[in-house]
Amino acid sequence: MFFKNIETDRLLLKKIDAGDREFIFSQFSDEDINRYLYDAEPLTDIGGADEIIAFYSQPEPRRQQRWILQRKEDGAKMGTCGFHNWNTAEASVEIGYDLKKEFRGKGYMQEALQALIDFAGHSMSVREIRACIYPQNSKSILLAEKLGFVLTGQTRTEIFRDEEYVHHLYSLLTRKTGNSP
Repeated sequence: MFFKNIETDRLLLKKIDAGDREFIFSQFSDEDINRYLYDAEPLTDIGGADEIIAFYSQPEPRRQQRWILQRKEDGAKMGTCGFHNWNTAEASVEIGYDLKKEFRGKGYMQEALQALIDFAGHSMSVREIRACIYPQNSKSILLAEKLGFVLTGQTRTEIFRDEEYVHHLYSLLTRKTGNSP
């Protein structure tokens, strides 16, 4: 199985590559984007973007994939979404996503995540998709619930930003599995 670009009505979910360096730096140096990430401080230099791109560009097969959300009408890069910790034995994967503030509230991320859910069920043979969401990230929780994710528990990390970092765990069972197109 190889990851590919994915198209929706309004979006191109483009595999991340070295040409996305400036966008990745802009995205992950933004405090607004990073405040809800699991454990990441904002990037402070462009080398951090190179590390992110290298991680998601490792040879396939791999356990992670990240796409850039690009609006078809004008090519605007709006955010990223993707998978982490793909476990083929358990047929499970974690999903993550982020969107620049000016593009929120327009249904872009819902459209992108629905495409990823379909891709996971059909092309990756995933039965369960998990999301780890910061409890104060109410918009992300509403989106996950709208897509059918249900709260299944919580997790705590080590001290991060001088506090214990609690996240809620959500789960979605995919409707279809297999290798159909």
